[in-house]
Amino acid sequence: MASLGSDEWRAVCDKFSNAQNLTDVESRKDPENEPFRSKYKARELLREIYSSLKCFAAGDGEEERDGGEQRPTEQPVDGQREDVFGQGVSGDSPAGLRAAKLGAVEYYLGVNHVDTEELSAGREHLMNGTKLLERCRVSSDNVSLFIHVRNQLGILWAGLDETETAQGFLETAESIYQRYMKEDGTPPTDMTEYFTTEEKLLTHQERTKRFELAYTHTMYYLAQVYKNLGQNERAATYCHSTLQRQLKLNQFSPMEWALNAATLSQYYITKGHYMEGRHCLSAATVISGLAGEVPSEAAAQESETESERREQLRQKRADIARCWIKYCLNLLQDAKKLLEDNIGELDTDRQEELKGARRREEEEEEKGRKNALLFGSEDTFDSIASLEEKVSCLIPLDFTAARAVFLVGQNYVTQAKDYFQMDGFVTDHIEILQDHSALFRALAFFEEDLERRCKMHKRRVDMLEPICNDLNTQYYLMIRRQLMFELAESYSEMMDLKLTLANRQADTQSLDSHTIKKFNHLCSASTKFFQMFLDSLCSPEGKFPEHLEEEVLRPALVARFRVARLHNRLISSTPSDQLDNLNKSLESYKYVVQYCEAHPEAAVVVETELELSKEMVGLLPLKINRLKARMATNN
Repeated sequence: MASLGSDEWRAVCDKFSNAQNLTDVESRKDPENEPFRSKYKARELLREIYSSLKCFAAGDGEEERDGGEQRPTEQPVDGQREDVFGQGVSGDSPAGLRAAKLGAVEYYLGVNHVDTEELSAGREHLMNGTKLLERCRVSSDNVSLFIHVRNQLGILWAGLDETETAQGFLETAESIYQRYMKEDGTPPTDMTEYFTTEEKLLTHQERTKRFELAYTHTMYYLAQVYKNLGQNERAATYCHSTLQRQLKLNQFSPMEWALNAATLSQYYITKGHYMEGRHCLSAATVISGLAGEVPSEAAAQESETESERREQLRQKRADIARCWIKYCLNLLQDAKKLLEDNIGELDTDRQEELKGARRREEEEEEKGRKNALLFGSEDTFDSIASLEEKVSCLIPLDFTAARAVFLVGQNYVTQAKDYFQMDGFVTDHIEILQDHSALFRALAFFEEDLERRCKMHKRRVDMLEPICNDLNTQYYLMIRRQLMFELAESYSEMMDLKLTLANRQADTQSLDSHTIKKFNHLCSASTKFFQMFLDSLCSPEGKFPEHLEEEVLRPALVARFRVARLHNRLISSTPSDQLDNLNKSLESYKYVVQYCEAHPEAAVVVETELELSKEMVGLLPLKINRLKARMATNN
């Protein structure tokens, strides 16, 4: 190969520099009708470089024996022989360096063709790169190229939904990196240095940074591959490591990083790993702050770009707030599952048992923190830790602890609603309200004062009922159904609480008229919303479906069961009203039983409700007959 000081080699280096500039800088300015103009020019320069390299090799009498132009016809899973460290020519020998330089041009041509949407040609060039490297041992002179080529092939195959093929390339890149770092570890040559004059070679620090960034990309792409393969735990581990490495290398976009960390938190939350989830969200909040303040809307001369940036910052921070809401909500709901007895009330014995074990749990948390993969640098670590201290990652065991979690969640509800307003974000706004309602419901479980618990459910009704009534059924049918069902349940819970309170003060027979009126109002409101839900399932002609679709099967049968129960519980002022309510109750209980008889698959979905319905179908006729007999005697 000609020496680095020769004019011919300097010309090659200049062409490479121009090709890089065309690809990275000039291409951004290409007109819409010629979107790839600069990349096509870069491609021609790369082809000229390839020809020059072949000429240099031929002039030195060192033409490749096995034909660098040969194209592979079959696509192996990875295109990599078993041992890239122990076989082949040395990577730093003249033959090894020639192969690396030709392989690098093939790599850049491959990326160029992929960028211009010519995937087959791109794959061919990238495979040529792997073929040229096949006869070389991995060394500091070519290890970066080994990894970059496989990263690109992994991305390419993943984009074609060939996930397992992509996995093969990326896992090979990972193993090459790990073995190189174990056996050598010196800062390797960057691919750009193959075409750089000696005075422009990179520092060891810059080489290390670029190499580590290439491996970070390997981990990032592997996280996507494992997610697509359904290996969620593995995907989360790789995503976590990727985010940590991006911070360490200071190679990240603050808002993109923050959203990825917030998204990862949701995986940890669903697994009950609240310490990790909280850490991800705290880091997301701190790192999103590095994107700067949201620009003021007041500037009349604000450009379109500035306007878009302001909206993006506001939306992404609101998205992170929504992830925090889910954190608080899941923590409270998991606490309820852990502490409730078989009728959904607080199991005080279980509560005391768990409180006794809490000290040990706190010690385990501290130990876990020390072993965890923590985010942050010297600049951000304290800020992240400070934010973590504002909300617990341990399951709350009493009202005080639950309320602290609730208040954090409610604060993020306010932040999220500030951006996702009803005007423009109907679905998002309602989902946030539903989460707010669910926070109240979860907190109410811990409240011992029944009056205050009832007021919490009233807050839920007050925030959801106006929305439910105003929504257009044609466009928001599914959301309205969700709201109807939740409102029906809220009114029913309030009704049960009012009756429990009244029974503590007096016998049911001597309830005062005000209490009876209040109880019946709540009972009727619950019935109304359950019935609205059922009516929403009817055809335009008002006919209820003979066969219920799977997604509404359980809600519909539960609604009929609850309507039956509510009619039976209404306190009637006259025997004739009571008879009417009992008949309506029996009719709904019969529907549940008869539907399950006609559709046996439904019985599995509503086992408890079906059992109770059968029981009531047997008992209610006796009650109705006794009432009729009493009415006949009185007449």
